[in-house]
Amino acid sequence: MQRTFYLLFVVALMMGCKQAKNERGKDTVPTKDNVQASVKPAAVAQTDLKTNPLAFIPEGYDLFSRYEGDLNKDGKPDVVLMIKGTDKSKWVDDEYRGRLDRNRRGLIILFKRDGGYELIAENDECFSSENEDGGVYYAPELRLEINKNRLIISYLHGRYGYWSYIFRYQNNDFELIGYDGYSSRGPVTLRILEVNYSTRTCVYKENINADDDEAEEEFKVKTIKFKRKNLIKLSEITDFDELDLGLPDDE
Repeated sequence: MQRTFYLLFVVALMMGCKQAKNERGKDTVPTKDNVQASVKPAAVAQTDLKTNPLAFIPEGYDLFSRYEGDLNKDGKPDVVLMIKGTDKSKWVDDEYRGRLDRNRRGLIILFKRDGGYELIAENDECFSSENEDGGVYYAPELRLEINKNRLIISYLHGRYGYWSYIFRYQNNDFELIGYDGYSSRGPVTLRILEVNYSTRTCVYKENINADDDEAEEEFKVKTIKFKRKNLIKLSEITDFDELDLGLPDDE
């Protein structure tokens, strides 16, 4: 059986994107065995409230970036902290880029309550360093946003496209409900992948005029329904670089 149509998309997009995320410049094929429990699993329903969100940052980590938005539909501004390790042994010397901090990054998610902030989820090392080796291409840019009560984690790769993981708070955790992938060559769209894990539907769009820069984009669309018993939880992701999306084989 052939690899999934998703993997066909990955070959085009990840050769210039996901492969760049491997620090050794080699592509690592994700498997189900790669998805393990996180170093620090999700923390649920805590009664210990703190007025300062930064007070939740554990020892050995610093704040990398901060985001605010409503994640649980109560109209209050929740907080997502991206943190980064401070282990000095993770610094390396690069021949061309000099001294680099290769400490990994992670997330702390806090809900705003009347008396302060409550720790809802924590995963301290699920992201690579921002100084990873991009190999032939530059490394993708990691960006977070809160939109329509969803946490969206995106990797942007300039003219080559992007891929995004969409999480929603449900079942006492943040579950992966969607995945979007967009592959391009400059202004020309090559492929689009849209996955809805709630409806177990995968839509693959391929521009059949991709080789003609002057032709109008025309897409061949393929929709596949798939089965998945459980949704991926943010607290279970050890490394986004090796996350298996669990999409079906192309029959």
